[in-house]
Amino acid sequence: MANITTQQLAELLIGVARAQQAIVDALESQKAGFKGSHFSSAIDNAAKSRVTTRPLTLQEIPSRVLLQCMGRAGPNVEQLTRDLDALLAGPAGAAAAPAAAGEGQSLDMT
Repeated sequence: MANITTQQLAELLIGVARAQQAIVDALESQKAGFKGSHFSSAIDNAAKSRVTTRPLTLQEIPSRVLLQCMGRAGPNVEQLTRDLDALLAGPAGAAAAPAAAGEGQSLDMT
């Protein structure tokens, strides 16, 4: 198996989130208000975007990317790559993740 870079992983996550967004849009077109009344609160809980007292984890990244896809600007590949680099770096990278969050450029949706 080929080695995948964090840039490629970020692009893959964004692609998956865009496919999920297409499904959400299809549901919204069939049942108006689905996104606002049912989906948004569920994805916010999965992304843990309101919890600001702890560092970002790998488990939260897919939900946060989907939230970004739902927004106007969309996801930022470069920032996602930096966040993935920090999280995948191991124990030394764990200290870098909160520092990146302090820059206002992280995947934190709050």
